[in-house]
Amino acid sequence: MLFMHEVHSVLGEKEREFETAYRDGWMALLADDDDARLLWYLNHAHGSGPAYNVVTVTAIRDGEAYERLANRLRSGDLLDWSRAAGEMRHEVNAKMLVPVDWSPLQDVDLAAVPTDGAQHELSLYMEDTGWPTAPLDDYIEFWDDQYFQIMRQLPADRKILEIEGCFQVAFGTHRRPEAVLMQKILNYGLLMGLISEPEVYDPDEWPGSYMHGGLRYRDQWESKLLRTSSWSPLF
Repeated sequence: MLFMHEVHSVLGEKEREFETAYRDGWMALLADDDDARLLWYLNHAHGSGPAYNVVTVTAIRDGEAYERLANRLRSGDLLDWSRAAGEMRHEVNAKMLVPVDWSPLQDVDLAAVPTDGAQHELSLYMEDTGWPTAPLDDYIEFWDDQYFQIMRQLPADRKILEIEGCFQVAFGTHRRPEAVLMQKILNYGLLMGLISEPEVYDPDEWPGSYMHGGLRYRDQWESKLLRTSSWSPLF
């Protein structure tokens, strides 16, 4: 299973048209076969980063399915849609992701992914992207041992988020080394504490902390607060 991650810089005046194009175009047209499905349509939350920034994640069955999808976009039934979508944005940056061994999200039952655009409540996600100085496998193992395994065991009242997926970049498709966490925010009150309190790096103040331990693997990462659309298939 491949996951195509795209970051769209949308023209401000075309924001709603672009969302409609993904709901009524991309999502609906992918449902014509069993090769791919749109999973997430996410808006960068206002006040937390670039304006009119949209993140989409599309699940693709395998390499052969990706080739067929690429052909549909280049010269098939998705060509007109692709041209129209391109006129609604400044640019789009894409990468292909594959799930790591311990990622909760692995294979996706594409037939079960909603494509009807049904309305639902909005959800907030935190997407973390890290660029380790250590070997990528060591960084991913650190995430598993010192983050994922600990977070999954926390009681509900102390759990700020649910880690739904962890990915690394497929070879030859983007910047390497890089790894990505997709995490659903569960407790907005705890999120405010995370944002307002200083991170703890000092080993004398908090020996063995995740933030300090992580410096052995990376000191460059990016966190995005992303809000689902009201029809995003996954939320």
